[in-house]
Amino acid sequence: MFEEVAGGNYLYPLLLGLANIINIAFNIYMWLIIIRALLSWVNPSPYNRLVRFIYRATEPVLAPLRRLAPLRGLGIDISPILAIAAIMLFQNLLLSLMSQIFVLLK
Repeated sequence: MFEEVAGGNYLYPLLLGLANIINIAFNIYMWLIIIRALLSWVNPSPYNRLVRFIYRATEPVLAPLRRLAPLRGLGIDISPILAIAAIMLFQNLLLSLMSQIFVLLK
């Protein structure tokens, strides 16, 4: 049923698939944050199910960053920018760590 992959190592394709899923999940979450930032400009209906989903999905990340943001008193919310930067950093660190594991498995 299973063919030999990478010299008999079956873990390699599993980890490669996991890395792709993690990468896609990070990208989707970044897009949710971008959409939320854009929604703040147009003031959508809070009763819309899609708007409520986006707010509920992004608020656990944005709320702590909003408390830490230095420009909070000026009315500028930079928490989406901080969240995207943190996600990109974590994504790059995690995927580079996984690529190092791939090298060891080969």
